[in-house]
Amino acid sequence: MPYLQYPIPHNIVKEILSIYDSPLYVYQGDILRQTIAHITKSIVYPHTKFHFASVTNGNLSLLQIFKDCGWGIHANTPGDVYLALKAGFPAENIVYSGSNLSAEEMAQLLKWGITTFNLDSIAQLQTFCDIYQFQNHHNCSGSILLPNVSPSEQDVSITNNKIESAAKEIKLGLRLNLPEITGDSRIGVQSNQFIEAVKIAEKVNLKISGLHFYRGTGTNATKAFTQVINQIIETAKLLPDWQYLDFGGGFGYPYYHDRVAFDWEIFGNEITDILLKLDKKIDLIIEPGRAAIAGCATLLAQVVSVKWQEDKQIIGVNTTVANLSVPSVHGGYREIVSWKSGKLYLTDVCGNTTYSRDYLGKNCQLPKLEIGDMVAILDVGAYGYAMSSHFLHRIRPAEVLLENHNHKLIRKREDYDILLHNQIFS
Repeated sequence: MPYLQYPIPHNIVKEILSIYDSPLYVYQGDILRQTIAHITKSIVYPHTKFHFASVTNGNLSLLQIFKDCGWGIHANTPGDVYLALKAGFPAENIVYSGSNLSAEEMAQLLKWGITTFNLDSIAQLQTFCDIYQFQNHHNCSGSILLPNVSPSEQDVSITNNKIESAAKEIKLGLRLNLPEITGDSRIGVQSNQFIEAVKIAEKVNLKISGLHFYRGTGTNATKAFTQVINQIIETAKLLPDWQYLDFGGGFGYPYYHDRVAFDWEIFGNEITDILLKLDKKIDLIIEPGRAAIAGCATLLAQVVSVKWQEDKQIIGVNTTVANLSVPSVHGGYREIVSWKSGKLYLTDVCGNTTYSRDYLGKNCQLPKLEIGDMVAILDVGAYGYAMSSHFLHRIRPAEVLLENHNHKLIRKREDYDILLHNQIFS
């Protein structure tokens, strides 16, 4: 499987920085397409659909690459759905799996044409069925609007799908909470609640036909998935109308390139063998997020300060954990490299704020750097820009897509006016 183990060639870096400046997110389209192809071909089960978990990255140009490769979208929020529709995905190719939606938000998803819902609790299922029944009875799915989104944005002109979900086949699934597998998790419905769920759905002439298994965030151990397949399937059989298995959520990415990586071929072979032995056809949904997109992106940053504390090099760069929050928020490792050679020194790479935890990397091995040098923070495609913020009033970088040495801007750099957006003052 392709991983970004080297920086972008220096001549290309110089060219794109002369045009777009830094800090800069750069996505390598060829690496993204290779990764998508690798995951796709690893699972040969004939009734498989792949849905990108767009919570990890919502850039429309990148979503369109997934669409071009035949994938759908796995949405965790109405915002995920909105972006997917804007990127051109048909509503029927979007699966919603989330938690704690309001009635207004559920009504909006139905208006947008979403047909597959994996619900997180009995309460959410009851709310959904109430909204579904109300819209069917009154034929007025547009009467409830999503908060904080203008009516024009919610209009069905967002996509070509003008047929309401109420007129389509709704597929309802339950997110699974099985403590011996999922651990102490707030997500999902326990199997002893399946009978109650089936009865609630039947009251509005719907069926619980799916089970969604969420492993946990960023799991690289292949056995953590393969060893529970049989148990999940046996649990799914408790649903009398079981038709699909949404297996995934949590497929990892090896940020330490020399450590264990999730093995898509082993997983694909095992789940294929098991599903083919069933006495009925089950549709399989696979929903990679970080595993698909992490390795295609680099955050380029310029050195603006150098100091030494004894033998340790302290590098200040022109970006911050506001632009890449993972190291600070989750303690996540991202490899940092430069285009210089020479003796390596223990190095901390620090952001351009006074926040004491503004480290992009700690105890890195980097050569002696100077002001004006560039560093590359690798593997930032997942939860990079998607988790960026205006913390300490730093603005967000631009994003560029690089394919076959051709580059194009796919998101403009913010300016300070963004800090006033939606503020009301006199």
